[in-house]
Amino acid sequence: MRRGSAPTMKDVAQEAGVALGTVSKVFNNGSVGEDYRRRVLAAAERLGYQVNSYARGLKTNRTYTVAVVLPNIINPFFALLAQNLCQALTKRGYRMFLSITDFDPAAEQRYIHMAQQNQVDGIIGLTYNPDLQVADKVPFVSFDRYVSPDVPCVASDNFGGGQLAAKKLVELGCGRLLFLRIGSPVAGESEKRRNGFETFCRGAGVEYDTLYLCDSDGYEPFRTFLQTHIHQGHLDYDGIFCCTDVLTLEIQKMLSELGIHAPRDVQLIGFDGTAIHMGRAPECSTIVQPIPLLAETCVDILLKGDKSDLPSLICLPVSYAPGGTTQDPV
Repeated sequence: MRRGSAPTMKDVAQEAGVALGTVSKVFNNGSVGEDYRRRVLAAAERLGYQVNSYARGLKTNRTYTVAVVLPNIINPFFALLAQNLCQALTKRGYRMFLSITDFDPAAEQRYIHMAQQNQVDGIIGLTYNPDLQVADKVPFVSFDRYVSPDVPCVASDNFGGGQLAAKKLVELGCGRLLFLRIGSPVAGESEKRRNGFETFCRGAGVEYDTLYLCDSDGYEPFRTFLQTHIHQGHLDYDGIFCCTDVLTLEIQKMLSELGIHAPRDVQLIGFDGTAIHMGRAPECSTIVQPIPLLAETCVDILLKGDKSDLPSLICLPVSYAPGGTTQDPV
């Protein structure tokens, strides 16, 4: 490389010790081994090589931009999903255009139209609009929501996660269980957490109740419900499965204010496992979603040329992690 001149793809190939064609495949999202991809990207970073996305787009008729539509990035799960999607796209030479909808169905549709008008190469969306319209010409991958038979949906095994939570509570000695959920009234894959929970309880002959609230109801109905189920200082339930870790921590706080403490008086399990993916110990026992794998799968499917062989639902496995709100053996 000449001093003062910008590095070229040929310079990157020489630095990485690979053929020029390999470098081209890496920067054009071609098929190449992961070891070669890492070597090329590392060499490009060392040399300060910048891909000319505009020129590459003219050549390939692509923008190398993907729109991601999420409700917010205040929720730890959504924030981690956005981060992992960005990393997965960057690794493949794409940029991410993030839209925040605040759970507004009309805003979701506006952002989808705007993304299409800006001619992005695809859209990944976690949406709550049951009538969402997406143009056929724009590749779309839905996260956690069924849109249509032609739109692939990527989700965790919510049903299996619900079963696992109930099974774990029973294994830990709980005899009367409660499922608590707050969320959107729009049907989604996350509703299967309750289905899995109830299926296990019925099959195992375990007594259980459920309380299912919409976001607009707020948290206070939970407090009222819990208060009515405390008799002589004891809660009627000894095991509670909450639909998210955020709700689990809120319920733990409420119960503590009512004189009921976890895990001594009641055992709690949440769902998401975001703390683990942030390199921290979980704040509550939880069913862990594989967030990095979810993001990688969304991106792989979106950029896949032929989607005709894809199932309408791609379901990824979950796992259990103790976090102090259950009496797990040491």
